[in-house]
Amino acid sequence: MDTHFDASQLTVVPLMSRTKFAQHVGVTEDTVTGWINKGYLPVVEIGKYRLVNLALVTKNALEQSFYE
Repeated sequence: MDTHFDASQLTVVPLMSRTKFAQHVGVTEDTVTGWINKGYLPVVEIGKYRLVNLALVTKNALEQSFYE
């Protein structure tokens, strides 16, 4: 399986608020905030906002080893 990730092929900015990310993965916003504070989720800081970097989340997931 090819896991090469080319960000130049994206048509939208791959960022999401903590609230939206929490809704999509089915956890509370406090949980997402904790993951961010512990460094489990990559973020991009824009002004006072810390947005989840979906491009890095996807890249890291594709590169992660899975156990059978």
